[in-house]
Amino acid sequence: MPGAAGSLHDVDNLPYGVFTLPGEAPRIGARIGDYLLDLAPVAASDLMEIAHALEQPSLNRLMACPPDQLAGLRAWLVDLLTTDAGRDTAEPFLLPIDSVRMQLPIEVGDYVDFYASEHHATNVGMIFRPDGDALLPNWKHLPVGYHGRAGTVVASGTAVRRPSGQRRGEGAPEFGPSTRLDIEAELGFVVGRGSALGDRVPASAFTEHVFGVVGLNDWSARDIQAWEYVPLGPFLGKSFATSISTWVTPLAALDAAWTALPGQDPTPLPYLEPATARGLDIAVEIELNGEVIARPPYAAMYWSPAQMLAHLTVNGASIRTGDLFGSGTISGADAATQGSLLELTWGWREPVGRDGRLALEDGDTVVLRYTAPGTLGGRIALGEVTGQILPASM
Repeated sequence: MPGAAGSLHDVDNLPYGVFTLPGEAPRIGARIGDYLLDLAPVAASDLMEIAHALEQPSLNRLMACPPDQLAGLRAWLVDLLTTDAGRDTAEPFLLPIDSVRMQLPIEVGDYVDFYASEHHATNVGMIFRPDGDALLPNWKHLPVGYHGRAGTVVASGTAVRRPSGQRRGEGAPEFGPSTRLDIEAELGFVVGRGSALGDRVPASAFTEHVFGVVGLNDWSARDIQAWEYVPLGPFLGKSFATSISTWVTPLAALDAAWTALPGQDPTPLPYLEPATARGLDIAVEIELNGEVIARPPYAAMYWSPAQMLAHLTVNGASIRTGDLFGSGTISGADAATQGSLLELTWGWREPVGRDGRLALEDGDTVVLRYTAPGTLGGRIALGEVTGQILPASM
């Protein structure tokens, strides 16, 4: 496809998203270069069994399809976009990216967020417990997480209104807009095929249940969070908005990105399958008001995606198509690779960027970008995540 070869959106990528055109119902497309391929009509013209799943206003029905159908769809797409006959068929259904409006790609079932970066957890511990142990006793034995709010997961490009809530005050708590609004650069994993209540999903079955990945920004009101989180953890400081990319990158596009974990000591319990756990070599870039302020590496994460899923279901909790779980903040070993303002400013003490930010201010725009090794030897781009901060409601 002209303009796609060698780009971040070549045929080794092919993410899926949901789009609309003026006056038309939302449906599913795949990105190739700077174009979107309108999948439903071209699949119908080829009498593909999966065509009806491509007419839907979310990816959920497609994600629930059997693995052989999904593999067949991807192989068909590659053929369509790389052969002369295929390109003749596809060309009438190619739309410039800037001519379509992208939507939230999935109907989110449950949302769980983890805390899988040792560097992030250590930094947070050092900031808040300078005289104690940076990591709490359970941290290296299980992937710590919390259950979030699925109804406030929004598509990239959706503005985020500054939340209000209780904050610690002098003596009594006070109420008002958050003054410590933060970002958390994360990777999100989207469930394709669910499981039955009471069944565990072993780490080895990760690829049987997870359809793909999204970029994710878990916006955080740190002052609200600090006052509320003891003893039950995050609540209103997190539930006001979580942004995800409008493109879902299928796991098949990440075949070249799997890598060894940095190492786990002590060895986790057997159900976490530590001998086979793998991480992902994904580079993240955080841009604040047009300036790159950090580049966190996902390859530095302590807990693997498969271990998160295994722990999420080890008590028999079921998963459903459209469930989303986040990695937690992605942070590396040095200041230039930290994935939150809390860390980059070291507890709101050291301003970052040309604007001298400690926390997000009204009007600020944050963009998260992600790239990974592609199977053709170059790199592919995962969906980016953008959000602008609006003033609190009065």
